[in-house]
Amino acid sequence: MKIAIAGKGGVGKTFVSATLSRLLARDGYEVLAVDADPNLNLGYSLGLGYEESNITPLSDNNELVKEKTGVAPEEALGNMFNMNPPVKDIVDRFAVNTPDDVKLLVMGTVKGGGSGCMCGANALLRVLLQHMLIQRGEVLVMDMVAGLEHLGRGTARRMDAMLVVIEPRMKSVDTVRRILKMAEEIEVETVLAVGNKVLRPKDEAFIMEKMGELGVPVISIIPYDQEVADADMEGVPVIDYNENAPAVLAVKKLEEYLVDRYTP
Repeated sequence: MKIAIAGKGGVGKTFVSATLSRLLARDGYEVLAVDADPNLNLGYSLGLGYEESNITPLSDNNELVKEKTGVAPEEALGNMFNMNPPVKDIVDRFAVNTPDDVKLLVMGTVKGGGSGCMCGANALLRVLLQHMLIQRGEVLVMDMVAGLEHLGRGTARRMDAMLVVIEPRMKSVDTVRRILKMAEEIEVETVLAVGNKVLRPKDEAFIMEKMGELGVPVISIIPYDQEVADADMEGVPVIDYNENAPAVLAVKKLEEYLVDRYTP
């Protein structure tokens, strides 16, 4: 099962990614959680301490980029580099064990212009993602940016589903609309919506209406849960603060849906 989770910043996609990963691992699945968001919060949300979660993303590991592509980022401009670098050892070398034996790989994100050329790093990330989607056997849960920068046509078709996390706000809907446009361009076959921070029937009705207009099935509604904020104040994942918190139980139902749909 290969799942990408996207959405506007602040909607709770990292909470969904981390909690879903932990629940899948507790149910006996080998889980690889990939942080492809520039905010790099997935490790902390999985239960790593502050220092433990301070991991240099692969996109910023210049030594690794040079090892795999033949050219360091600062040397890449005008030089030849390997567009199809060998990546099969990267997960085993760089993944970090987190609670419930979830493996975390902090991949980072594709970068644009600025100082130096990031072409080699971008090529490395894209080939690595293809490898994780096609050749590795774990359940993959990827917490990613709204821009889908990592995904090309051939890669996107290998995902079972992209989950877009939406809160009952029009800005969140606009982000989903943008994600859908990019998803269509790279041929993502299945996009599903997860409503989060739902406090009132009006909130759920808003999400159902707007996703209906966009043709995106809503497969989960996660209630607004004060224990999510309380757990954050304590510096622990919600699943460790109270595994029976309403938001955690809602993600459990989401997990059951995905397992039923995408695993034998």
